[in-house]
Amino acid sequence: MVGKSSLYKVLIISVLFGAFPAFSQATSYLEIKAKSGDGITVVLNRYLISNHECGVDSFLELNNLKASSYLILDKKYKLPIRVHEYNGTSIRSSLGINDYQLALRIQKYNELMLSKGLRDKDFRLDKELWVPLHEFYCPNPMVELESIETVDVQDIEEVEAPDMSEALRVETFPILGPKYEKTPIISSSMEGHVYYLISGHGGPDPGAIGHKDGHMLCEDEYAYDVTLRLARNLLQQGATVYMITRDTDGIRDEEFLSSDKDETVWYNQRIPLNQVRRLRQRTAKINELYAKHKAEGAKVQRVIEIHIDSRYETQKVDIFFYYYPGSSKGQAMANEMYSTIKAEYDEHQANRGYRGVVRSRNLHTLRESAAPAVYIELGNITNEFDQKRLLIVNNRQAIANWLALGIKNYSN
Repeated sequence: MVGKSSLYKVLIISVLFGAFPAFSQATSYLEIKAKSGDGITVVLNRYLISNHECGVDSFLELNNLKASSYLILDKKYKLPIRVHEYNGTSIRSSLGINDYQLALRIQKYNELMLSKGLRDKDFRLDKELWVPLHEFYCPNPMVELESIETVDVQDIEEVEAPDMSEALRVETFPILGPKYEKTPIISSSMEGHVYYLISGHGGPDPGAIGHKDGHMLCEDEYAYDVTLRLARNLLQQGATVYMITRDTDGIRDEEFLSSDKDETVWYNQRIPLNQVRRLRQRTAKINELYAKHKAEGAKVQRVIEIHIDSRYETQKVDIFFYYYPGSSKGQAMANEMYSTIKAEYDEHQANRGYRGVVRSRNLHTLRESAAPAVYIELGNITNEFDQKRLLIVNNRQAIANWLALGIKNYSN
């Protein structure tokens, strides 16, 4: 019997020396330049390769690296992703395969790479199809999803394919950071909707604090990253989005997010130290913008505030949703977001069980905002299990995807 490691080695050698499945010739392996903060795990997480052992091993073999190697800034590295010519008809005929589900997974992968800003154009426009090697050599992840708080990120939302009779519109939002600022607008389903997004704390107040491997984990940094990813998802659906709490960091793919105190409130207002003044500052700005958009005819305006809790280290907490007592619209949106998150967990971690709740609470933002609001707690920043929900970049993106899908389901 061939051992697992020997089998993977044979497969990797076959891939690298040309025994890739006998369909259309790939032009090359996809190459990327290492950026500041990139390590092997960060890069492979970014391209959704790290959960597949043969994908990890192929990356090391392609680049003559060891698992302990460091990546060199601005040096080019080959990814275990082959670039094939798309024939403009179908993925199956382009690749010479018959497996519909495989073709669908490849399509979703390419669309997700576009939504993450890793591709410049849709594959139907530039005729380049990215095909991860693990789809043929190890389609199943190395770990069972129930065993770790992580998900194999997919394009959770089933977005309609862009009308290819016109070029895909791409807009630039500098607040998203250099990696993600070029954002394709893939739908107009939320056009005319206005969302005010608040990530908790910021400025002089880092919020709840946890610790992991000598690193300090600050609530304001991780809540901001998830909120910014949510903002990008909503923008892609044509919504108008305000980041009420603002920073210059952009979306970050690092595991450990460095902390600073330079956050501001829309637009360029210094965040006060006093908590009551902070809360009033944010709702005052939201209500000012709400009145402006209402006068312009906006029919849907909503507030989303995202926090991370701090409890006993042994206490695992699922995502909680709060609405103001008596707010039927706030309650309805909270319920839809809860139902969406629960359904996604049930699909991706069937035996896990989801214990999040929806409750009414008399919180300042929920009470004082002119627009219906939902307040979200993502987990317990001091609990080792919950920390994986925050530290693993794929998880932060999945949460943002699911929250956006819940909002879209509610708005429909």
